[in-house]
Amino acid sequence: MTIKPDFSQPIPDDLGTLHFIGIGGSGMSGIARMFLNDGHRVTGSDSRESATTGRVRELGADVRIGHDAGNVGDADTVVVTSALWPDNPELLEARRRGLPILHRSQALAALIAGRRLVSVAGAHGKTTSTGMIVTALVELGLEPNFVNGGVIQSLGVSSGSGASEHFVVEADESDGSFLLYDTAIALITNVDADHLDHYGSEEAFMDAFVTFAAKATERVVISSDDAGAQRVTAGLRARSDGSASTVVTFGEAEDADVRVTGIDELAGVGADIVYAGQTHRVSLRVPGRHNAVNAAGAFAVLVGLGVDPADAVRGLEAFGGTERRFELHGVERGVSVYDDYAHHPTEVAAALHAARTVLDGHRLIAIHQPHLYSRTRLMAGDFAHVYEELADHTVVLDVYGAREDPEPGVTGAMVQERFADQARVDYLPDWAEASARAAEIAEPGDIIMTLSCGDVYRIIPQVLAALHDGVPADGRPAEAPAR
Repeated sequence: MTIKPDFSQPIPDDLGTLHFIGIGGSGMSGIARMFLNDGHRVTGSDSRESATTGRVRELGADVRIGHDAGNVGDADTVVVTSALWPDNPELLEARRRGLPILHRSQALAALIAGRRLVSVAGAHGKTTSTGMIVTALVELGLEPNFVNGGVIQSLGVSSGSGASEHFVVEADESDGSFLLYDTAIALITNVDADHLDHYGSEEAFMDAFVTFAAKATERVVISSDDAGAQRVTAGLRARSDGSASTVVTFGEAEDADVRVTGIDELAGVGADIVYAGQTHRVSLRVPGRHNAVNAAGAFAVLVGLGVDPADAVRGLEAFGGTERRFELHGVERGVSVYDDYAHHPTEVAAALHAARTVLDGHRLIAIHQPHLYSRTRLMAGDFAHVYEELADHTVVLDVYGAREDPEPGVTGAMVQERFADQARVDYLPDWAEASARAAEIAEPGDIIMTLSCGDVYRIIPQVLAALHDGVPADGRPAEAPAR
């Protein structure tokens, strides 16, 4: 099992040289980049070389591949993530020396100090919503500081330093670290119970969101449609600290303060945003009904920051997506191969719905990598239901355990076994076999889509190669599932 973050560790006034253990992660690399921009000396390590480690190295970080106690060097402060294993030699060395060991959220809190903070939280959609807000602010020349959980495609980075007081962050609820921030405006996209391995119960998970919302000093922007968000709004309004007056709801509900209507998914997605008696038409470059709703939440945040509504719409229309969110990686033999970060049944449903809007009568083949043993055990049936309803065929890989130890009997087969129609699913833990099977099924015009927040994106070169070679797994012509 991975480490539990110790948020009681005081943040030193002078962090000195910072050493990031796992600097190649999207969140860690973004924070490291910010410290480099701030003039700090940064070192780091990761288990493997990647484009991300290369980028932070180019910016001046001393990055080592492989974990070794010597990598800590002369660091004054060590930064870690919740995904770190307790026997990591660099973590043990930092403890032996008595160095300050900060969770990445604490390091980020040190960067934010004194800025006007927008914190974006929620079980799904927070990376995209953060990217929308940041893109709009940049487009409007407002020079935000930001740290996102994924690379914003139009900017080519996941973090950046700006000259304004605005600081926008994707706030992680998975380990409770989103409660550390001094938030001015909180955006809550939805509250779908997850991360129960950390919280222990759905009630504790919901209570954490109420606490997060109550800490916002200016405005709470929260979904009007999501059942969990409705519970949080009720909990927030039940408090006697005056927080209720700051609540702004958004979504498709008739009583939403920022209402989405007239959704058109023919090209990207278009919608009317109705606010304060005025209707504003927005045309997004990213597909999916869920993104029209995400845009409404981002709109409410931008207006809360003082942006004119018409300018907010113009800024949102510049958003071109984030990496690993319905991201096209290549086309072979007329088959488009996409990747998406979706790793919860609700997220998977949204991603598959978005994919179906561009299929034009062709088929959708999903490659699902279950993420976390606990989530797989608890939600195998939910995953099977979503994939069977929205994908034409699903190839299931084995579980990406991330921060968890393996659980006996918990494998990708748990998802496969829950399908009512076994002809529409394969459990293939071997990636070469999985790639060949997806390529075998696919026909021109189809989409193959990998889904997980694990490392499933690494299978994409094998899938493209299998499509290019055109050789079915068994060497015989494939029989594709009926449309």
